[in-house]
Amino acid sequence: MKNLKSAEAVCQGHPDKIADIISDAILDELLRKDPYTRSSIETLITTGLVHVSGELSTDAYVDIPEIVRGTLIEIGYTKPEYGFDGYTAGVITTISDQSPELALGLSGDKAGDTGIVVGYATNETENYMPLACNIANGIVKKIDELRKDDIVPFFRPDGKAVAVVEYDENNKPVRLDSITVLVQHEPYVAEYELKETVIERVIKEVVPEGFIDEKTNIVINPIGRFIIGGPMADTGLTGRKTIADAYGTAAPSGGSAFSGKDPTKVDRSASYMARWIAKHIVAAGLANSCLVELVYVIGTEYPITIDIKTDTNIDKEKLIKKITDLVDLSPSGIIEKLGLRNPIYKMTSSYGHFGKEVEELKWETLDKEIIGELRDA
Repeated sequence: MKNLKSAEAVCQGHPDKIADIISDAILDELLRKDPYTRSSIETLITTGLVHVSGELSTDAYVDIPEIVRGTLIEIGYTKPEYGFDGYTAGVITTISDQSPELALGLSGDKAGDTGIVVGYATNETENYMPLACNIANGIVKKIDELRKDDIVPFFRPDGKAVAVVEYDENNKPVRLDSITVLVQHEPYVAEYELKETVIERVIKEVVPEGFIDEKTNIVINPIGRFIIGGPMADTGLTGRKTIADAYGTAAPSGGSAFSGKDPTKVDRSASYMARWIAKHIVAAGLANSCLVELVYVIGTEYPITIDIKTDTNIDKEKLIKKITDLVDLSPSGIIEKLGLRNPIYKMTSSYGHFGKEVEELKWETLDKEIIGELRDA
């Protein structure tokens, strides 16, 4: 029986991803003006309309309709023939104050929410992500780049990719079992031209050499034409792409969405810290893969449960003790360690929240001192 792991990714113009990007674009603008903003912003998108709702506690003012329209235009919704564009879409806002009970729970070092979070890392790729995630995210990113740079003018904003990778008996990726790509397109392009472009300009550019063989199942736009897409075809909502935002099927989801939430929400900030811990454990050579699980309860200072699962025989309790000695896992400690009061969130909302080796995303930055401490543990 095959050992398979898969991952999904969506283009920026996918309705759910538009909602994520808008929610984080608003959060970034709030944090620029008030780094202590507390927010939970939800965006709903349908034909001709964007509805931004949620709860805020902030001293900042931002023009939400302007941010929404600017984000839609930046994504590429600029033409009326798409059935939805940033110039004409209606924008409704229904923002309320944060509840006083929740605000009380957020004081000091207390967790601002109850939740289970997970972090994962593997040494099968250079950025410590599952290969299927890198392939799926790489494909949709490449499609977006070719479209935005007008290199492939017949690509439209909506799209999706699913990559399925086969592993050997040692849990090492050996081949790409299948890859499915859906690309919204202009009506004038022929089916054969679209498929050839996706294979030559996208798939072959993204998939590492040697992973596609004669048995790899490559599927492009399986139902045929894909002209009507985006919010014209489907409703979008913040937080509906939790698996695409994380690790595919290689690791379980904590169950909570990320976008639109300020860092006092541990279901976001602690997820980033869990990834940081898992990545350091693997980088230290203590495991080939590592899953970190943290459980927080609203109003408490530290996680009530810490669990670390690896593919090696290590002293788990000793490792957990070392981690808690090295890292402050309180909400304020995580925020300080990872610089989470900065406007960095819009860049996380596309192509996954993990695996981007960007200086501002400190949960992806390896600390040589921490690695040394873990090796000596």
